[in-house]
Parts: sequence; structure tokens; C-alpha cells
Amino acid sequence: MSARIGRRPAPLPEAARAAAAAALAGEEPRRERLIEYLHRLQDTHGALHADHLAALAEAMKLARAEVYEVATFYHHFDVVKQGEAAPPALTVRVCDSLSCAMAGGAELAADLAQRLGAEVRVQRVPCVGRCDSAPVAVVGRNPVPHADPERVAAVVAKVERQEPLPDAVRFDAYRAAGGYRLWEAVASGACAAADVLAALDAAGLRGLGGAGFPAARKWRAVAAEPAPRYLAVNVDEGEPGTFKDRHYLETDPHRFIEGMLVATRVVGIEAVWIYVRDEYPALRQLLAEELARVREAWSDLPPIELRRGAGAYVCGEESAMIESIEGKRGMPRLRPPFVAQVGLFGRPTLEHNLETLWWVRDIVERGAGWFAGHGRNGRKGLRSFSVSGRVAKPGVVVTDAGITLRELVDEHCGGMLPGHQLYGYFPGGASGGILPASLADVPLDFDTLAPHGCFIGSAAIVVFSQHDRARLLAENAMDFFAHESCGQCTPCRVGTAKAAELMRAPQWDAALLTELGQAMMDASICGLGQAAPNPMRSVLRYFPQEVGAEGGEA
Repeated sequence: MSARIGRRPAPLPEAARAAAAAALAGEEPRRERLIEYLHRLQDTHGALHADHLAALAEAMKLARAEVYEVATFYHHFDVVKQGEAAPPALTVRVCDSLSCAMAGGAELAADLAQRLGAEVRVQRVPCVGRCDSAPVAVVGRNPVPHADPERVAAVVAKVERQEPLPDAVRFDAYRAAGGYRLWEAVASGACAAADVLAALDAAGLRGLGGAGFPAARKWRAVAAEPAPRYLAVNVDEGEPGTFKDRHYLETDPHRFIEGMLVATRVVGIEAVWIYVRDEYPALRQLLAEELARVREAWSDLPPIELRRGAGAYVCGEESAMIESIEGKRGMPRLRPPFVAQVGLFGRPTLEHNLETLWWVRDIVERGAGWFAGHGRNGRKGLRSFSVSGRVAKPGVVVTDAGITLRELVDEHCGGMLPGHQLYGYFPGGASGGILPASLADVPLDFDTLAPHGCFIGSAAIVVFSQHDRARLLAENAMDFFAHESCGQCTPCRVGTAKAAELMRAPQWDAALLTELGQAMMDASICGLGQAAPNPMRSVLRYFPQEVGAEGGEA
């Protein structure tokens, strides 16, 4: 035994060292760019082979375990152990989260597995951010909306690996329409930082990634911390039902970029990282091209680095995203300290969702009263709702904060699909809970849903009908959380798996599930484990007839 412990690793093949060197692309190795190097290896070789990982560790002067633990944490990395066969050259990923599940995603995956044969790998995967065109399959890097076996097979035959760039407003068109005037005014001092903050305050702009923290208060808090200060932008929208950030990047990316630049000047930011989900390769390329144009126009901007996610929903949590940007496993940090004080690389960090920054230009230029003047049912502002499910016209709807689900569906989504009647809905994606049709007149906004055991989060609305079952959708959501748990804390790691198992029983044990859910909510480190019980608790409260349980759960 002692001889085995002391044995030196086998010498690495020169081909492995060459692969690692190619992944570094001539740059001085940086620990925080480990995930980027892993992406390059997989993009080139189709998987992450053991000797390549060992060679990368050697080149970066890291322990092999450090590289291996990061590579195996993220779902999009295929780690091939020594002696194992590599996966097929082409993978077809079929979404099986809420909207796609209702549209037959699981059945589509099973059909494709039989039809495409062993030369193509078919995987069922969590939400890919295209819920408005369910069911969705992704062939290589090319999404197939409203997928059916024939359409997917046709794309496979062409071996299309990435979708074309969207027809977005590019730099020249944005400038010609008045874009970047606010940025130039802020950069020159013609528009004072205090005036920007006052406008955001008066408008009531809140963080639109889910937490809803007042934006101006967050900017002031970070600006009050010692320099250097950083900005991290979250474009890793992984919540099932959410696709609004994709919509904004596909249509008008410079409005977000301008808001981001304004934030850098107002807060005193010295470097920026934009974390883009791996399922959006075309948008990442688009951003890279447009940021290059912006840099040509203003050479004195702070460094802006695009980072590519690797398939981990938990990295939507701000501290987990920061860990990932630093090249580590995306595990949430214990707080305090908060990221506004100790964030990226130990420095004060302003963390924002893309959409929050997208509104900055309009609020400052049009005036806070313009934004706050919208709203219904006593609420103020505009909201971007990602609507999917059993509605006639799914998509992103920009409308009044405080609108009700019934108004949203009738006024903006063409009503329900023919033959479908409203039975229930998720007001905030998979984690926001479930409400029945009898509560379709509750205003949709921050704070309005808490009395009903739900929250709006990123405003992902998933609508279902009498042809669906709330319990099956809740099971789907819990399976998602069990799959996406980072495993750091026991209440989430064990709780999500145990809850998913208990929820498959013909009759739910309401008392046990309630107790388990409360333990997860009380003791989980981050919002994933804390919010995972919400759909389950909603079923016990509003749909007890489906699970053989008595209602009344708080």
C-alpha cells in the first residue's frame, strides 16, 4: 500500500502537453481562466481527456485534483477517464424542463434516441433558455425551436453546430439613433453621478434578476467601498421559464452595454466581467464583436472580459457566479461578507442582472417619472415577463408592473391555446411556486405574491391548463433542483433528492414533505435550496386533490 501511495504519475504524452498549450493559446496561464481553458480543450477535442487535464494542470502549476474538481462540477464538460471511450462526436440536447416538458420534450428525446442511433448522443437536459419555442432541441450548438424528430434529423444531417448571429441593433445603428449620448455625458461630467443615482432612485428601479434589491442603493453601497471596485454582470439566466435577457441581447444589446458603462463611471469600476450562459454561443459572439466596436470608439474604458458559463444553474446566484469567474467550482459563499464588500478577487463588487442595466439609459434620458408612471394595481414601473406554456403567443412581454396573470394572458398573449383553460401558473419560474387559476387576479410584482407563498423572481411566467397536472410540474421542478444542487450543503443536496423521491409516491406524505421543505428553507446556504420546496408546498396548499393530501399548508 505504501508503495502505491508514493508512486509517481506516469509521464505525460507530448500530444497532451501540446493540447494544453493550444488551450492556453499563447497567454500566460491565469488561474481564474481555468474554465475558459477547459472550454477550449473540449471544443477542440470533443471531450476532456484525462491526460489533457493532467497536462493543463502541469502547465498552470496546479494540482491535478484542482483541475479535475472544476471540470467535473459543470454539466457541459464531458470528462473522459483513462481507458473510457469518448462520447460521440455530435450531441443532441433536448430540454425537459417545465414548458418543454408540457410540449413533449421527454417523448421527443426518446424518439430521437431511437431514430438517430449510437453515432449521435441524445441527452435530456434542463432549461436551455428558449421556453417560448418549446419543445427545444440543441444540435451541437444550433438550437432547433419547436422541435420534432424530422426537423432535428434534418439539422443533424447538415451537422450545423451554431446558429447564425441574431439580427440585432449593431453599433452604428445604435449610435445613429442617439445611443451613447448618456454615456458621453456621464464620462465628460456633463451628467453628474448624483443625477443618475437620483433618477434610478425616483424611478424605483430594482434588480431584475430575481432578488429585487434597489439598484441605486446597491450602486451607492459599492461606491462607498475602497478601490479597486469591480462589476460582474449575470447573463446566466438558468431559471426554467426565463429568457428575457436573451431577448434583449438578440434585439438591442448596446442599450445594456451603455447602461453598464454608465455604472462603471458612476460607481468607479475598474474592471468588468460579463458571465454569459453557455447555451447562448451566438449571443456571446455578438457581444464580443459589439464590445470591440465600443472599445474602438472609447479606448479609455475599463477592461471588459466575457466569461462563458459551463452549465450550472447555481451560478445564477451572485457569489457562485463570482466563484466561477475566478475559475473555481460555482459554489455559493457564506455571507456576510457580502459581495458588495468582498466579491471578485476579494474586492468590492457590483453584481447586476443584464436587464437592470438595460433600463438605465431610458430612465435617465426619459426621466424617472416616465418609468414610474407605468404600473397597475398600485404598483410602479415596467416589467419584462417571459411567458411560456399553454398560451397562444408566448414570448417576452414588456408591460406594467402589477399586471395580473389574467390581464397578461388576455391582453398580450392571445389568450390560452385552443382547447386549454387556465388551471394554474408559475409566477416566478421553477423556484417561484405555483398559483391556481383562482389567484389569476393577483398583481404580479415584487412583494405582492408573498402572502400566497410565491415570489416573482425574474418574472418567468409558465402557464398550464386543465390538461396538465400541478404535481407533475412540481416533480419536474424538484428534479431540476436535485440535478442542479452544487452539493455543498446537506439540506439542499440531500433534501432535493429526498423530496423528489417522496413526490413520486401515489399519495404524498404531506407532514413529512412539509417538515423536509421547512428544513431546506431554514438551513440551505443559498436560494437554490431555500426556494426548491416552493412548488411542492404550493401543490400541498392549492392542489391537494392531486396528491391525496389535505390542504392548508402554509
